[in-house]
Amino acid sequence: KGFTDKDIVALSGAHTVGKCHADRSGFEGAWTEAPLKFDNSYFTELLAKKYADETTAQGCPQKRHISSRTMMLISDMALLEAPFKKYVELYAKDQGAFFKDYVKAWVKLQENGCKGLRNTLEKEEEKSVCESCTIV
Repeated sequence: KGFTDKDIVALSGAHTVGKCHADRSGFEGAWTEAPLKFDNSYFTELLAKKYADETTAQGCPQKRHISSRTMMLISDMALLEAPFKKYVELYAKDQGAFFKDYVKAWVKLQENGCKGLRNTLEKEEEKSVCESCTIV
């Protein structure tokens, strides 16, 4: 609800960390060669590599880069089409733009459907700080 094409691509960049586990999702493998590092490599690798069709042992279709053994889901490959590709290209070139847009999209995701969440949290934080302070 309310997510732009840019938001979708930015949030997909979270695939730069972690990997799929066949026993949990049916898909298998890491998206990037450094799956413990949060950076823009998901986008650079998505653009630079050629992926072959593969079906996992669980029968799930995915894509595999043969030499690095990294993988992409069909939904990842869809980002190479309009209207998403321009954001993939932007984030591959500009990690700072990815980080900035990712934060905005992540906050939108976390606060989706909540009104005044930040104000409520700030008031609760002030209240707890004030209650724990002693005025001398």
